[in-house]
Amino acid sequence: MLKYIANKITKFQLDEASKRLPEGSAEAFNLLYTKYHNEIYRYCLKILGDTTRAKDAFQDTFIKVYEKRDQFDGGNFRAWLYRIARNICINHLRQEQNDTEFDEEFLSPISTAQNDYDLKDVIDKALATLPDDMREAIVLREYEQLTYFEISEILGISLSLSKIRVHRARNLLRLYLEPILKEL
Repeated sequence: MLKYIANKITKFQLDEASKRLPEGSAEAFNLLYTKYHNEIYRYCLKILGDTTRAKDAFQDTFIKVYEKRDQFDGGNFRAWLYRIARNICINHLRQEQNDTEFDEEFLSPISTAQNDYDLKDVIDKALATLPDDMREAIVLREYEQLTYFEISEILGISLSLSKIRVHRARNLLRLYLEPILKEL
């Protein structure tokens, strides 16, 4: 139901909601949440690779948006929202690095001897092998369908660097997935 409602929200309504958000409008916050909650959860899931951590990051993102609503300067709300989600995901990744021991299984390649693996799982594992900056860029481009300009705004990098990161991520994914796809 929320997905249907989110698709019916107009650009005008989004612009008005983003203008009213800094004033503390609960209605504006609810409208923006309705529009963006699915894509922010998907982003967190692809960056963190775990549903529990993604749910935590997703929830933290919208809590932070509400807490910091008075700091929104009226610019591109979507980019501001993704920057908040990105920073929270980075904090979750840092916390995990500090909490976990070295895991050799993470670094080992996927066994191509398995015939029962799911292609989605293989792609998710391939994404997990990418450096964080490339994984962010490719997720924003391919899964969230953002433009290179929006990616540059969210990541705080130049337009050309956003294109380079997506290109390099695609090349690394191709190298990683090529032997597996040949076997299929």
